[in-house]
Amino acid sequence: MRAVRAQGDRVHVTELPEPDAPSAESVRVYVKSAGICASDMTMLERKMLEHTLGHEIAGCLEDGTPVAVQPTTPCGCELCDSGNYQLCSTCMGTTLGVWVDGGMADQVWVDPASLVPLPEGVDVADACLVEPLAVAIHGMNNAHLQAGQRVAIVGAGSVGLCAGAYARSYGCAADIAARHPAQQAAAEKLGLGCEPSGAYDLVIEAAGNNRALATAVELCRPSGELLLLGFDWDEVVLPGAAIALKELAIRASMTYGHTSSLRDVDAAARLLAQVPEIPEAILTHRFPLEEAPHAFEVARDRKAGAIKVVLEP
Repeated sequence: MRAVRAQGDRVHVTELPEPDAPSAESVRVYVKSAGICASDMTMLERKMLEHTLGHEIAGCLEDGTPVAVQPTTPCGCELCDSGNYQLCSTCMGTTLGVWVDGGMADQVWVDPASLVPLPEGVDVADACLVEPLAVAIHGMNNAHLQAGQRVAIVGAGSVGLCAGAYARSYGCAADIAARHPAQQAAAEKLGLGCEPSGAYDLVIEAAGNNRALATAVELCRPSGELLLLGFDWDEVVLPGAAIALKELAIRASMTYGHTSSLRDVDAAARLLAQVPEIPEAILTHRFPLEEAPHAFEVARDRKAGAIKVVLEP
């Protein structure tokens, strides 16, 4: 079986024995698409990855049924049972592609509770987007997104664009600060404005750096809400005076969970079906699995037009 693994701060494709099922309940998924996440590249740089990479996964079951995969599995504790498994260290410690072997491979075994059925019309080749969409949906629901709000996003990577798509589907006017031409073109396909100005009810910081955070605070209206959706691995500086003078509410967000009736990953799959422009806007490059080293180099070069780069075993 082919699999993508870390080699220093880069990746290589290696042959591994076909894996055994980790439990009697495990389900084999034959991978059809695996997205490269910015966090994959950061963890590579920090030499944190020891397993097969890939947490943005979609594929087919033994019988051909197309599915996406939630890369975490609730453990059954109080946090997980309440829907907040993103806060459970045991659950997060099972994350595919981070702490156990992931989906940048020909196949991966998953817990059946992590399977995400795909609505009619969603192509499994695009369904690796379920995971980043779920990140955006979870965060914006935590920030109490409401129809009719004015929303701004700072950072036009895949998660920022997913947030914009969700805001538009919710009936919000949304603008996004996009640095590169490919990001601006993607924003336009999703119906987003590219020049945020004025004051916004909800501002999403999706870049994960100090400059973006300062811009996001500037764009918030007084008593507005600031959502920290970008995952910053280092310390960031909060512009305290600006936040205090506006009395901003600050909400942080981590991956995804579920409400009383719906998992965030299922809401993400539905959104893919409802807004077919999302894959066309966000998926910029596709490579066969054996070209993973080149695909990661492409994914690092935002100026050259990469947004979401996908491996297709």
